[in-house]
Amino acid sequence: MAFPQNFLDELIARSDIVDVVGSYVQLTRKGSNLFGLCPFHSEKTGSFSVSPDKQIYYCFGCKRGGGVVNFIMEEENLTFPDAVRFLAKRAGLEVPEEDGDRDAGRRRQRLLDLNRDAARFYYQTLQGPQGEGVRDYLQKRRITRATAVKFGMGASPDAWDALLLAMTKKGYTKSELLEAGLVVQNRNGGLYDKFRNRLMLPVIDTRGDVVAFGSRVLDKSEPKYMNSSETPVYSKRRVLYGLNLAKKTKRPNIILCEGNLDIVTLHQAGFDNAVASMGTALTVEQTRLLSRFTKELVLCYDNDNAGKIATERALQILNNSEFTVRVLQLPRRLVDGEYVKQDADDFIKFQGADAFERLLTGSENGTEFRMAQIAGKYDLGDDQSRVAYCEEVSRLLATLTNPVEREIYTVRAAECAKITPEAMKLQVQHAFRRRQSQENRAALRKELNPAAQLQPKERTFRYENLRSARAEEGILRLLVLDASLFGDQPPLKQREFSSPLLGKAFFLLWQAREEGRPVSVAALAGQLDQEEMNHITAVCQQPESVHNARQALTDYINVVKTEAEKRAGNAVDPLLAATEKYKNKKGTGGKQHG
Repeated sequence: MAFPQNFLDELIARSDIVDVVGSYVQLTRKGSNLFGLCPFHSEKTGSFSVSPDKQIYYCFGCKRGGGVVNFIMEEENLTFPDAVRFLAKRAGLEVPEEDGDRDAGRRRQRLLDLNRDAARFYYQTLQGPQGEGVRDYLQKRRITRATAVKFGMGASPDAWDALLLAMTKKGYTKSELLEAGLVVQNRNGGLYDKFRNRLMLPVIDTRGDVVAFGSRVLDKSEPKYMNSSETPVYSKRRVLYGLNLAKKTKRPNIILCEGNLDIVTLHQAGFDNAVASMGTALTVEQTRLLSRFTKELVLCYDNDNAGKIATERALQILNNSEFTVRVLQLPRRLVDGEYVKQDADDFIKFQGADAFERLLTGSENGTEFRMAQIAGKYDLGDDQSRVAYCEEVSRLLATLTNPVEREIYTVRAAECAKITPEAMKLQVQHAFRRRQSQENRAALRKELNPAAQLQPKERTFRYENLRSARAEEGILRLLVLDASLFGDQPPLKQREFSSPLLGKAFFLLWQAREEGRPVSVAALAGQLDQEEMNHITAVCQQPESVHNARQALTDYINVVKTEAEKRAGNAVDPLLAATEKYKNKKGTGGKQHG
């Protein structure tokens, strides 16, 4: 155990799950539980449940669950020890560190300190003689000194080991520099700086820590952009460049762009609500992060084919989410008689901030963007193409759950195709009914296979013996609900559980009972991984009647024991037993009459 168990119990007792979760999610009471929009996936209808009595959370949509420590691990992207430290700081508790954990915490902090000192080194280089090339580049890009300071920009020297020497002189080891991704090892084992002769852009998370770096070359060499690789303190799926600044915006939305320098230019032009993903398409983890600061997103990707694909992927992730989503399409720019693509940085430079503001105000919502993309694929002057357009756009409109919204866009599609609204409505109704029919058939298949419904979501936890596992779930729920129902000894041996996970959870909770500690799912956070916690929480959040609980416990135990005997090959065949009983009765009767 990384931390003393009595400390963890006190920490969980002091960290009420409603208070902790409520600081991230707006919760509304419904019966004995509270509900809100899940912070772990995009949704419009709240399926995220918090149980004050059991001190657990569970999402009926994405199937994530656990106690207060698990919530902080997921929400803040922290390891178990770091989540414990996070909660301890919140609760005003001093953390009793063990040597191993103290080393792990110190190692993480060392990497963050190293990144911070590297950022300072790059910043100081930018101000000195070696930073002249980057300063010229920034001037060429029309990035002011004030903006460069605001973003903590720097310059990496045109040398093989400038950072390496500077950081080792400060006391950092070569292995730490390697782990932070700031140096690279060659085939002979030698080390050299990863970033050389580049504009440096530190990536700062919402807590203010420098977790990584982005960079750009000053000339035509490749790769043009180079970012930090993933490290123990940096996951590109969970970070958005510029969010540390954009979270303070007074604007009602956040603009999502592709490139770091787009963000810099937009902020400088007064659009301090712009952020960029780190070299990847938008991820679910990033939407969870964004949901803390806004409920309206504006997608402003480049107007080339890759940008359109990125926009479509983002719209799919954000479909049926709590976000209001708009799409800002940047027009192409005429250069030497040819229209070329431009990004947000180009647009601000050539058209200005006022023109961007007008585009932002008139940006399309996601449905309008998708309809325009479909229309662009067809020659709507050709009858056959118009039919194909109507078929494709009707499938899109059939996905709209709001009937008023569906009606409005159906009329617009009819105008685009130059057909009557009535004809388009019929097409959409047909597509809508077809979609409903497919969904109903899928739901029916699930209903006709109840066993599949009862199986855990994670395949590695699938039950081999469903009858026994359902009884084991009931025993687990009763232990959490009322441990006094049980005697002094565990009613089953661990090998009698058909599900290794349920058996493991039961005996961890039983151990807590024997030691006089709270028997709660939340206390399992350090002993089960997140997937295991998801399933155990799913089991324990289900209702279990306290009426005739002792009889229910007896019945559950009998089922588990019977199924365990069958697996061991010791079970008596009931038909065979009845036959033997009948034979014995006949034999006895014969003697009596003989």
